[in-house]
Amino acid sequence: MAHWRRRGRKRIALVVSIGAHVAAVAVLMAAHVTPPMPEPPSVIVTLVDPPPPPPPPPPPPAPHDAPKSPVKAPTKLPSPEKPKDKPKAAPRSPLRETKTPPPKTVPTLVASRDPAPSPVIGLGESELQGAARAGSGSGGGGGGDGCDMVRLLQEGLRKNPRARASLMRAHSATVGAGRAPLVWSGDWARVTGEEGDGLAGLREMIMMEVAFAPAACKAEPVRGLVLISLNDGPGSARFVLGGGHWKWSDLLFAKGARRGG
Repeated sequence: MAHWRRRGRKRIALVVSIGAHVAAVAVLMAAHVTPPMPEPPSVIVTLVDPPPPPPPPPPPPAPHDAPKSPVKAPTKLPSPEKPKDKPKAAPRSPLRETKTPPPKTVPTLVASRDPAPSPVIGLGESELQGAARAGSGSGGGGGGDGCDMVRLLQEGLRKNPRARASLMRAHSATVGAGRAPLVWSGDWARVTGEEGDGLAGLREMIMMEVAFAPAACKAEPVRGLVLISLNDGPGSARFVLGGGHWKWSDLLFAKGARRGG
């Protein structure tokens, strides 16, 4: 009986031991095994372009810019018709057109109350046979390369009535006798009633016409006498320039002009 009791205790102890081990294993398994976490729901992402930025505000108007008036400008009235019978102006001579500037210094003579008298040299027709005239071209008057200085000077002086009045005032007796006074022959002739070398009024007009001529024409050499007529017809007022070999630019200087034989 005692033997069976001991064996019963051992069996109980074995069962208890096995149960304890099983319980320990179950506790360990429960502690280490973690149930899986549920997956979060998926999120759908859509790419959208951002809206464009708003346009910048317009700049404020400048203070000096006035608002445009809605009123239209008045239409231009037609100009009145010009009369058809208006006389046309006479064409200008191409000889007067020049771009040569005038000289900076042109001497001006002052009249004297009591100058010394001087003789008047008047040339007749026989002495004027070889003198160059306007339009003659050759013969010393200057006609090469389009420079007809005799015509240019004569036309310029004819447009100024003071030229003829000055010549007639100083040489009326010589002109009335049909002779032409020699007013320049390397130097200006002296005239009674005026101070300085030359017939002051006429001399200044001659120098101004020569000064405005083209440079090539002023430098053109001249030989002999040149006859200038201030009006047409018989008994016209005439005078003579030159003598020997000279240039038109020599008339612009009272002294130092070249004399010829």
